[in-house]
Amino acid sequence: MQQVELTSIDGIRLDAAWHQARAQGQRGVVVQAHGINANMTEGGMFVRLAEQLAEADFNVLRFSFRGHGDSGGTQRGMTIAGEMLDLQAAVEHMVGRFRGPLAIVASSFGAVSTSMSLPWLGDRLDRLVLWNPVLDLQRTFVNPELPWGKENFNLDQQKLLVTQGFLMLDGEFEVGRVLFEEFRHYEPLKYLTTSAVHALVVHGDRDSAISYDIARQAAATKPNTEFHTVRGSDHGFDTRQREDEAVAVTAGWLTNNREPV
Repeated sequence: MQQVELTSIDGIRLDAAWHQARAQGQRGVVVQAHGINANMTEGGMFVRLAEQLAEADFNVLRFSFRGHGDSGGTQRGMTIAGEMLDLQAAVEHMVGRFRGPLAIVASSFGAVSTSMSLPWLGDRLDRLVLWNPVLDLQRTFVNPELPWGKENFNLDQQKLLVTQGFLMLDGEFEVGRVLFEEFRHYEPLKYLTTSAVHALVVHGDRDSAISYDIARQAAATKPNTEFHTVRGSDHGFDTRQREDEAVAVTAGWLTNNREPV
């Protein structure tokens, strides 16, 4: 693993790490996009996945979005539009440096900027993996339906966006007013379901934060898409065994569907 420093198009410095393919990198490139209030390790899952994929001869990039981890920017200033720029910087760095098809693995909120970027990615994106993805911003944040959303984004919390300009997510991440306004307008689900990219969705069926049913329906609607249920799992694959299941399913799907070039 080697540390990489990226710069987004608007000048934000991004902390990143490159896992070098074990041989010539002939299976291609994988970029990983983490969730909100996380970083480029995704609780260790992205590290373990990157190591497995590098062993299978992929070049893999992990990076922290702005306002996360050791990247520049602030929590309160983080936006979906900004994360789209960060993802663009990561993708352009890897496809400009390495040969082979591109895959993205996006976890939770990372699915938002990834899905919104699908028109720009176009045919360059060969494979897409989504872990317990946020696909409906209205039902997750604005009018939350699940316990985590109701705790963090209830009406009292939303009032803080007016009085102080941000609300606290899980007591530790500052969600700013502009990001919340984006929740009212962006529709990542529409971008995902109209894309023809080959995709795998991995989701726990006891997720109390992000809707399993929305993800399952999206996978059924979208062409060229497989769905894997992690039985009994809450958000983020809540035991090491369930984490390892998600990692193994992802690594196997990417490897088995990608012949060396």
